[in-house]
Amino acid sequence: MASPSASSHLSLISKPSKPPPQTQPQPQPLGLLFQFPPSRSTASSISRPADSRFRCSASQTGFFTRLGRLMKEKAKSDVEKIFSGFSKTRDNLAVIDELLLYWNLADTDRVLDELEEALLVADFGPKITIRIVDRLREDILAGKLKSGAEIKDALKKSVLEFLNKMGSKTELQLGFRKPAVVMIVGVNGGGKTTSLGKLANRLKREGAKVLLAAGDTFRAAATDQLEIWAERTGCEIVVAEGEKPKASSVLSQAVKRGKEQGFDVVLCDTSGRLHTNYSLMEELIACKKAVAKVVRGAPNEILLVLDGTTGLNMLPQAREFNDVVGVTGFILTKLDGSARGGCVVSVVDELGIPVKFVGVGEGVEDLQPFDAEAFVDAIFA
Repeated sequence: MASPSASSHLSLISKPSKPPPQTQPQPQPLGLLFQFPPSRSTASSISRPADSRFRCSASQTGFFTRLGRLMKEKAKSDVEKIFSGFSKTRDNLAVIDELLLYWNLADTDRVLDELEEALLVADFGPKITIRIVDRLREDILAGKLKSGAEIKDALKKSVLEFLNKMGSKTELQLGFRKPAVVMIVGVNGGGKTTSLGKLANRLKREGAKVLLAAGDTFRAAATDQLEIWAERTGCEIVVAEGEKPKASSVLSQAVKRGKEQGFDVVLCDTSGRLHTNYSLMEELIACKKAVAKVVRGAPNEILLVLDGTTGLNMLPQAREFNDVVGVTGFILTKLDGSARGGCVVSVVDELGIPVKFVGVGEGVEDLQPFDAEAFVDAIFA
């Protein structure tokens, strides 16, 4: 990629409650400039609730641990969103209830064959499906399962075991230093920038001071989109201006700004790219190294956004991104429009990487922290 031109600079767009004082902008390292352009209308802004349960300050110990736990607890209280978000997958799996309603031992093979087909249609994948069905067959023949209700309970338990093997890693791992840095990566069209905006909203509402970094330097509309999210969530944003700026420079300066001004979390957007485009994939390595030079141990999380409507077809791109940058968690989007929710189980089992968030709707609150038990209850209700 070409290096930044002499005219390239960064600007920090702030959405303060009062207009900032008219001071002369101060020059920043690398010839990059932070400035405060006039704010757009903030009629749709989402402000932090006055009774926020956590106030973020450097003196608080374990803030990130409590923040992750609070988000997890919030997910449990939002089970209705999860339930409605997986309605299409649940409808696909409803045939299982019909199969088990009048189950008897003589029909075991036929029932398990049809149950296997239902799981495959929901994109559980052949490996997991075979393991689940074989385990059920063994337990039935051993006399451990004697009714349709017991078989369904055993089915749900098996799926839950696959998901729970990642333990507490489904929570955001934000470390102990401020700012925590989260990189969002993925292919074009997967909902990457939208997911970042919704994550910023969730973190901000739980009391975190969040800075957005517009590191998608290939798609001009991505910066505009992220600026809109900054206004909606009341977050500040660092954007690049000028011709062909380097994404690594944008993210580096954003993290420096976050460190200097006491931000809790810096959310870094990146350019969408196909997993087969190796030159662009290498750019992610440069971005990762750039933020690590500013904050030791950063980025704390590298979240890969995957389009849930692609089902098991997401696995090759997930493997490639993981090989290049070391993905720490997945955000699965558009699952409300898909009947292939079984891919959630497949991606965890195949790659050993936890799902951190699921997108179950178009609303700003519809990016939900992943809760395995709520997910299993939603698809096998």
